[in-house]
Amino acid sequence: MPSPIDAAPRFAAAVSLLEDTAAAAREACRQVKQSLDGALGGQLESEINLVAVFASPNHGPNFDTLAGVVAEELAANCVVGCTGESIVCNEREYESQPALAVWAARLPGVSLVPMQLDFQATPEGGVFVGWPDDLPEVWPTGSALVLFGEPFSFPADVLLAQLNEGQPGVPITGGMASGGHDQGQNRLLLGDKVLSKGAAAVLIHGPLGIHTVVSQGCRPIGHPFVVTKADRNGIVELGGKSPLAQLQEMFNHLSAEDQQLARRGLHVGQVIDEYRDKFARGDFLIRNVQGVDPESGSIAIGDWVRVGQTVQFHVRDAGTADEDLNVLLSAATAGSAAGARGALLFTCNGRGTRLFDAPDHDAGTLAHHFQGLPTAGFFAQGEIGPVAGKNFLHGFTASIALFTPPA
Repeated sequence: MPSPIDAAPRFAAAVSLLEDTAAAAREACRQVKQSLDGALGGQLESEINLVAVFASPNHGPNFDTLAGVVAEELAANCVVGCTGESIVCNEREYESQPALAVWAARLPGVSLVPMQLDFQATPEGGVFVGWPDDLPEVWPTGSALVLFGEPFSFPADVLLAQLNEGQPGVPITGGMASGGHDQGQNRLLLGDKVLSKGAAAVLIHGPLGIHTVVSQGCRPIGHPFVVTKADRNGIVELGGKSPLAQLQEMFNHLSAEDQQLARRGLHVGQVIDEYRDKFARGDFLIRNVQGVDPESGSIAIGDWVRVGQTVQFHVRDAGTADEDLNVLLSAATAGSAAGARGALLFTCNGRGTRLFDAPDHDAGTLAHHFQGLPTAGFFAQGEIGPVAGKNFLHGFTASIALFTPPA
């Protein structure tokens, strides 16, 4: 009968900065294996169930080699991963440099179902294929999905909308591979398969807690409005007036700082749950303002809009993004994620030093709240995570999955 320490989930993460893919993979794999074995006092070698690998674009052409080394060194039941413009490991973010991170987990009693998904066009519309034959129609209670997509070939937002309806309550985290500038340049890893399109995913279920933190890094300005006229992704009227007229009226009452932020970049928060009396942090899905028509006063945003929907203008800057992430992680440490043993971090490639004055912001902030937490991830071309109980594809967001022992 296994001892309690043998039955507990265990995690380790390591990074190699070597440019040679085989050497980098071998170095990182051996470090995580040594760490996992060391957690058991060296009494026995631990079986590794789940491995996630994130590699900078220079390693992309050698993903076959990467897959072979990981299989040889770790012999894991399930391996997933992808390329990333920049790589996260523990408290560091390795921006625009060669880096290969390996994150490994020992998960006794946990079920892992790997999936290779593709999107195919049909006369009746698009369809997602690749679902395992033995996948139950209704996923088990407590399941979570980790998904990595290829941004030029896989419409993750469409899949998430379908799963929100078909598998309500199942949290989905992950991100879209990055570093490539055209279809076929990004890489995904699923077991020993190297993919250049579609998505690689794993459904996780069993004695393991998975808690999500999604920091959109924005704060509201002004007050909420109801959409009174809309056209696809265009807001034509807010509260009976043009959005531009409402914005100009609101602008005059903003502080000088908020006026400057609104000039730099304006966002719209779409209320997710309309049944609330008041709306606060975490109640909005943030979308960029993509354009303004000065003649009609309408605005276009990065999502479909419907009449009757409540929206509110938002601004984003480094200070707001820092505050938002710290507030959410403070709540996580005080809540059910307090005993986290490992984490996956997917942050936007528009964050990092493109947003913050100092490097390692998101990884360092996570490490500040959860010291010594084995963490890995990458800078994504779109981050996946739940807000108000529904899963979305985000931008400029940090999406975190925190893994804890079962309650």
